[in-house]
Amino acid sequence: MHVSLFLPIALAFSLSACSDQVEDTRPGQPVKMRQTAFKEMLRVFEPMGTMLRDGKYDAGKFEALATDLISKRHGPWGNFGPDTHYPPTKARPEVWTNLAQFNEGKVAFLKSTDALLAAAQSKDLKRVTTAYFTVYDHCQSCHKEFKTK
Repeated sequence: MHVSLFLPIALAFSLSACSDQVEDTRPGQPVKMRQTAFKEMLRVFEPMGTMLRDGKYDAGKFEALATDLISKRHGPWGNFGPDTHYPPTKARPEVWTNLAQFNEGKVAFLKSTDALLAAAQSKDLKRVTTAYFTVYDHCQSCHKEFKTK
């Protein structure tokens, strides 16, 4: 093989070996599906936080985002089956060994998003801020207990 062709090919293979991305190849791709669902929720949730932190609260936009979050909030949960703890998951084994606590966290999250939507519909900035950070706290608590960094 000509040296000028060998070097780029060898470099490509060596760089691909350095990648820690693992493809979810299982039927239905449950790990990929739940990761995608969480990312979709984050893409809606983070702009709400930015709006509040930057002091640029727009009641109409916030309510639209809260409504969108409600539409996406059930996406990940059905993909936490008992046989879905494999790479590329970032879920800790405690999701399955402490399922009651995990489910309590899910229920608390769902209730807090209901309260967030109600607050957004009220257009009361103080109520919206409190509700937003309650949802945020539920997310952080669950990540702390059930997700690897």
